[in-house]
Amino acid sequence: MPPAVPRLRFAPSPTGYLHVGGARTALFNWLFARKVGGTFLLRIEDTDKARSTDDSTRAIFEGLRWLGLDWDEEVTFQGANLERHRRDAYRLLESGHAYRDFTTAEQLDAMRKDAEAREQVFTFDRKVAELPQAEIDARVARGEPFTIRFRVPGGSTSWDDLVHGIITFPNKDIDDFIILRSDGTPIYNHAVVSDDIAMGITLVMRGDDHISNTPKQVLLYQALGAPLPRFAHLPMIHGTDGKKLSKRKGAVAVGDYQHEGILPSAMRNFLALLGWSPGGDIEVMTQEELIQRFSEEGLLKKAAVFDLKKLEWMNGQHMTTLPIADLEAYLRPFLVEAGLASDAELAARHDWWLRLLELLRVRVRTVTELVRLARPYFEETLTFDEAAVAKHWKDAPATATLLEAVATSIEDVEWTAEAMEPALRTLAESMGVGSGKLFQPLRVALTGLAESPGIFDVLVVLGRDRSLGRIRSAASHLRRAQ
Repeated sequence: MPPAVPRLRFAPSPTGYLHVGGARTALFNWLFARKVGGTFLLRIEDTDKARSTDDSTRAIFEGLRWLGLDWDEEVTFQGANLERHRRDAYRLLESGHAYRDFTTAEQLDAMRKDAEAREQVFTFDRKVAELPQAEIDARVARGEPFTIRFRVPGGSTSWDDLVHGIITFPNKDIDDFIILRSDGTPIYNHAVVSDDIAMGITLVMRGDDHISNTPKQVLLYQALGAPLPRFAHLPMIHGTDGKKLSKRKGAVAVGDYQHEGILPSAMRNFLALLGWSPGGDIEVMTQEELIQRFSEEGLLKKAAVFDLKKLEWMNGQHMTTLPIADLEAYLRPFLVEAGLASDAELAARHDWWLRLLELLRVRVRTVTELVRLARPYFEETLTFDEAAVAKHWKDAPATATLLEAVATSIEDVEWTAEAMEPALRTLAESMGVGSGKLFQPLRVALTGLAESPGIFDVLVVLGRDRSLGRIRSAASHLRRAQ
C-alpha cells in the first residue's frame, strides 16, 4: 500500500540559477503536495563537484523563497549520500542485476569509431565485458579499475504517466548502462533512484526531457525491490518563437524577473499556467486559489509558451488586486533602493503614500513602472520627459499663458477634486480650448510625464503649495525659453 502522505520533491542541480523551467517544476510539485496534504522536499543534486557552486545553491534557495515555495523537511544534499549510492550499486552487483565492466575508455572509443566506420549506431555489447568469475576476481585483486553496469533485461518497460498515459520503451533500445563509475561515483540515474527510495518519494514530477531517463530508473526500482513511484512528465516551455526556452535567448532566471519588478504572486500564477489549466476561462488566481484548483487532471501535454507580455499583463492584474498592505510592504524596498524615500520617511507619510499607491497601481504592469511614475511625487526637482515636453509644450508662450491662468483659477479654491474640476473646466471653456488641451500641459508641469493618475487626483496628492509652485515654475521656464 502507498504511504498515507504523498511525498514529492524538487531536485535541482546547483550549476546555475533557478531557471523558469525549474521554478515551474518546483511549483507544480509544491501545489500538488499542498493540495493533497502531502510533503514537499528539496534535494540539491550536487554530485557534479566541478560545476556545482555555493552561489548557485544560494540562488536556488532565494528563488524558491521569493516564490513562496517552502519545503517541509531539511534539505537533502545528494553528495552526502555517496556511500548509500555505492551500497545500492553493489547490492545490484551481488543480485546479478549488474556486473563489473573492465573495458577501458580507449577500448570504448575504438568501438564507437568502428561502429561509425560501419555506419552503425554504437551499442554496448555485454559479451565484451562478460568474463569468467576467476578472471574477475583476479582483476579486482590486482586493483584494476572497473565500472558497474546495469544488466538490462529483455522485454519492455512501461509506466502510466500522469500526463502522457502509458509510455513503453523496448528494452532492446536501452544499452546496459553504467551505474557506478570507476572512481566509485554514481551516474545520475542511479543516484536519483537511490535517493528517491531513501526519501520515500511517491510521485516524481519533472520536465518531459527526462522521459528517456525514466525506463532506466523504473528498471532500477524493480531490481532494488522498491515500490515504483508514479511519474508525471511536464511539457517543455518554449519561447514565443516556438523554440525551447534557453539562457541564450533572454532572461530565464527567476531572479531576473524579481529584480525587474514582477510580483512573486504574479510569477506563481503565470508559471502555474505553463503546462496546467484550471478549466474554463480562469487565469488570475491567488496562491490559495491555485492550491484549491490544482489537480493532475489539469496537466497538459502540449508545450507551454513563455510570453513576456502575458507575464506583464498578469503582473498588472496582481498589482491591482493584491491587498494594499501586502503590495506596500513588497514595494517599499524598491522605493528605498531608488533613493525616493527612506523607511522612516515612508512610515511618517504612511497614509499619503498608501493613497498615492492606490492611484498608481491601476496604471502599471510592473514594480519598475510604478517606481518611475512615483518619482515626481517624492522628488522636489522634476525631470521632464523630452517626448512629453515636445508633444504637449510645443507652443511655449501659449502654454505659459495657459499654466499661469490655471494657477490663478485654482489658487483660492478648496483643494479638492470636487472644487478644482469645475474651476478648470470653466477656464478651458473661457480660453476656447478642450479640457485635454489644458490638462495635458498641466500634467507635464506637475509630474514631468505624459501619463499619470487623473489630473485632479495628482493635484490633491501633491498638495496646494507643491502644485502651484510647479505650475508657476513651469510657466516661468517656458517664458525664458521664448
